[in-house]
Amino acid sequence: MATESRNSQPIPARPAVRSAPDEAAPAMANQLRRSFLVRDGVALIISNVIGVGIFTTPALIARLVPEPGAMLGLWIAGGALALAGAMSYAQLGRMWPWAGGEYIYLSKGYGRIAGFLSGWTSLIAGFSGAIAACAVGLVIYLGQYFPALASDHAFFSINFYVGAFSFSPRSLTAASVIIVFAVLHACNLGAGKITQNALALLILGIVVVFCVAGFAAGTGSWSHFRAANVPFRPTNWLLAFIPIMFTYSGWNAAAYISEEMHDTRRTIGPALLIGTGIIIALYVALNALYLYAIPPAQMQNAINVGDVAAHALFGVGRNFVTPALIVALMGAISAMTIAGPRVYFAMSRDGAFLPSFARVSPRLGTPALAIALQALWCVLLVTAGSFEQILNYTGFTILLSSGAAVAGLFVVRRRELRANPRLWLKMLAPAVFVAACAAIVVNTVWGDPRTALRGTVLIAAGLPVFYWSRRRKPVTAAPALTVGNEEPLLHRSMPE
Repeated sequence: MATESRNSQPIPARPAVRSAPDEAAPAMANQLRRSFLVRDGVALIISNVIGVGIFTTPALIARLVPEPGAMLGLWIAGGALALAGAMSYAQLGRMWPWAGGEYIYLSKGYGRIAGFLSGWTSLIAGFSGAIAACAVGLVIYLGQYFPALASDHAFFSINFYVGAFSFSPRSLTAASVIIVFAVLHACNLGAGKITQNALALLILGIVVVFCVAGFAAGTGSWSHFRAANVPFRPTNWLLAFIPIMFTYSGWNAAAYISEEMHDTRRTIGPALLIGTGIIIALYVALNALYLYAIPPAQMQNAINVGDVAAHALFGVGRNFVTPALIVALMGAISAMTIAGPRVYFAMSRDGAFLPSFARVSPRLGTPALAIALQALWCVLLVTAGSFEQILNYTGFTILLSSGAAVAGLFVVRRRELRANPRLWLKMLAPAVFVAACAAIVVNTVWGDPRTALRGTVLIAAGLPVFYWSRRRKPVTAAPALTVGNEEPLLHRSMPE
C-alpha cells in the first residue's frame, strides 16, 4: 500500500476532551467509560514498575559499577530519564487523549504501520510475554509455601509442528492466575480498579516499611558508602544503565488508559509524574538501604539482594522478601491486564486490527474481547514455555517504541518549533529521553545483532495481519471528543 508523504498532511489538531460523564453511564459500543482518577493512574504505574527487578538487578549493577556513589548515581540518572519520559508522555497524552499509548503516538507521528507494529509487539511480547513471565515467577515463589504448585513435571504434552505445549502444575497454575485476573478486569471495572489500587498500596507500604525499619532499627553501617578501590571501565556505566532502565520500565502505564481518565488533559500529566516520582524515591531509597546493609562486594554475589540485605539488617532467614515479591508480581499481572488490551482495542477501532476487538460491553464497560485475546495468548506462551525467548528477541523494542513515540513530538510540532525557538526549552526533556533511548537501543543491537534480527523478523511477521485487517470494514467509528459546547472533533484519519 502506497504511503502518502507526511509533509502533505496537516499537523493533527489537538483534540479537546469532553466533560467526564458519570461512571455509571452505559458504555457505547466503541467508547470506554471515563472512570479512572489520578490515583488510579498512579496505582497502575506503581504496580507496573515495581517487580522482581528491584530486588535482583542491584547485584548486576554492583558487578559492573562497584563504587557506591556511582551505583546510586546511576539509579538517580535512570529515574531522571524515566521522569523525562513521563514529562514527554504527558505532552503526548494531552495532544491525543485516547487509549492505546505508543500505538496512538506512533500512528499520529509516523503513520498507521508504525503504530501497528508497536501494538503488535505489545501483543506478542511486550505485555503478553511479560505477563507470562510474571505468572510463572509468581508460581515459583508460591512454591516456597506450596511446593506442589511449582512442579514442572508434565502431566501430558501436546506436540505440534511449531512446538510442544506442556501441561504441568506450574504451567496450569500460572495459566489459572492469568485467567483469574483477565476475568476480573473483563467482567467488573469497579472491582478491577479496587483490586489494582489495593495491590499497589500494599507493595508501596511493604517497601516503605522495609526502608524505614531498615534505617531506623536495622544493623547496617554507613561505612559501606565509602568509595571502594575497585577499578571499573567507564563503558560499564552504559552497560549498567540498560538493566536499570528495564527495571524502571512501566512508568508510562497511565498513558494506555488516558481515554478513560476524567478530564484527561488535566489528569494525565499528574498521574504520570506522581507515579514516576514515587517510583524514583522508592528505588533510590531501596538501593541506599541495600548499601547500608551490605557492601558492594557482598552485593555482587547475591541472587536476591533484598533477602541478603534483610538478613544483614534483621538477622532473618531466607525468603524474607518473598511475600513482597508475590504481591509485586500479582500487581504487575493485574496492571498489564488492564493496560495491554487498551492497545489492541485502539488498533481495532482504527481498522488496523480485527474489528471484533474494538467492542466495549455496554453493561460491563470493558474491552472484554481484547482482554480475552491477551489472556489466551499469555496462556499459550506459558504452556509452550516460549515467553523467555520471545522477550529476549523483542526486548530492545520496548525502548525503541518509547523513544520513537517521544521523537514524534518533534515531528508533529516541527512548525511550532520553527516559529517559536523558545519552545525548544520545553522540548529539552523529550530530546534527552530520545537520545538516551537511541544510545541504549544501538548498543543492544550492536552487542547482539542476531537476537535483534530475530526480533525484527518476529515483529515484521505482523504486517500480513495489518493488511488483512485493513480490508475488513471496521465495526465502529472512533469517538468524538468535545469540551463544553464546542463542536465535536472527529478522530482524525492517520497516514498509512
